[in-house]
Amino acid sequence: MLLFVIVPLVELAILIYLGTLIGALYTILIVVATGFAGALLARYQGMATLSRIRDSVQRGFVPSDDLFQGGLILVGGLLLLTPGIITDLVGFALLIPQTRRIITKWVRSFIQRNIQNGEIIYQERRQPTEGTEVKEIDSGKTRNDLKP
Repeated sequence: MLLFVIVPLVELAILIYLGTLIGALYTILIVVATGFAGALLARYQGMATLSRIRDSVQRGFVPSDDLFQGGLILVGGLLLLTPGIITDLVGFALLIPQTRRIITKWVRSFIQRNIQNGEIIYQERRQPTEGTEVKEIDSGKTRNDLKP
């Protein structure tokens, strides 16, 4: 949560400082140009990944790696649409295939480590069956089986 406060403040400070160095007009042009270039790059990379996903599915393979790559491309594209220098750098890093592979390995190892340490827990959600009533208690939901 703190990240959503600190990052915009740092981005704003950097943009203000950059504006004092090169001028407000050039700073605005940089922000617009990176957003435009990022949108084009995200579209190109996204379409290429979507094509690989289709090919994998047609050959009968589960495209898990390509789906993961597609998620990173989406995040990269969103970061490039937000104004700021830091978000642009991270966004471009997620859109460039070579750096995306490095980031993918790091994120996968992070997730695997957290699963092994019990910090990420997978719990299957089941749909309520017939004769089951769902009651809302406080902020959570609980199932109360009713026997007819």
